[in-house]
Amino acid sequence: MSDKIYLGIDTSNYTTSVAVYSDNIEINCKKLLTVKPGEIGVRQSEAVFQHVRQLSDVFSEADTKLKNLGFSMRDISGVGVSVSPRTAEGSYMPCFLTGKMLAENLSLSLSVPCYHFSHQQGHIAAALYSAGRLDLLDEKIIAYHLSGGTSEGLIVTPNEHGLPEVELVCGSNDLKAGQAIDRIGVAMGLPFPAGKYLDELASKSTKRYKHKPAMKGADFSLSGIQNKCEKMLRENESQEDIAKYCLGYIISSIDASLANLKETYGDLPILFSGGVSSNSLLREHMTNKYGALFAKPAFSADNAYGVAVLASKGAGI
Repeated sequence: MSDKIYLGIDTSNYTTSVAVYSDNIEINCKKLLTVKPGEIGVRQSEAVFQHVRQLSDVFSEADTKLKNLGFSMRDISGVGVSVSPRTAEGSYMPCFLTGKMLAENLSLSLSVPCYHFSHQQGHIAAALYSAGRLDLLDEKIIAYHLSGGTSEGLIVTPNEHGLPEVELVCGSNDLKAGQAIDRIGVAMGLPFPAGKYLDELASKSTKRYKHKPAMKGADFSLSGIQNKCEKMLRENESQEDIAKYCLGYIISSIDASLANLKETYGDLPILFSGGVSSNSLLREHMTNKYGALFAKPAFSADNAYGVAVLASKGAGI
């Protein structure tokens, strides 16, 4: 790491993000994509259109904050950008092309390098930064990436440039954690994304549930949770209890998965990232039981700060 200034850009299927990083600067600007009431996401074509509309506003916000600190975009030493969901071959989503186009044009205009990363690598780096453990970029760790599009257990090791190399070792066989939360939340009449609303409701429930996760080794299945919660809704059970059941089942599934990974890979540091990792019940459980690391919510949900941090390594994928 250095005291140079790095720009990060991330255009996921949920959020338009621009960030600025240095040892003394923390600028993390973002704007959610608009989802129509009752729907559970946006099509890729709509996501691309919204990013094109929102990027200038989010970029201008970051630029203003940087100028307020006495700097400008001309002081940028490099640009980091998410260009794919994962580093795996064939991983692709059109929405990331909007950020890639802006990053590469800025790179040419400012005569600075542009470094490509995966969205998942950015999540890992942002979570480690927020947890105050960037030193773990140089170690082998277990990481769970839990979001609307991804629910995976990973073994993360540094490559020769100190960038996180990600090996997928387990995950959901069907619904992703964020998908389950959003589908149940929308069925309950809550806004999308529904995570924070279910979190608030669950905290008010006094019910205790015993869950039996559907496991296959370290892999887990979440498809049954939607049917169960919709049945609870039809039977007029309280929204607080439905939210508690939903989140509790997800937590039990991740717990069983993590226990399996610990048996296989040993006592490695454990990191949670992705929007679902903002959930307070998940944080409390995994921190108390495993000493797991979590980011602050702004660095758990989609953001560009991680790719700005990784750009300071001077290399990309």
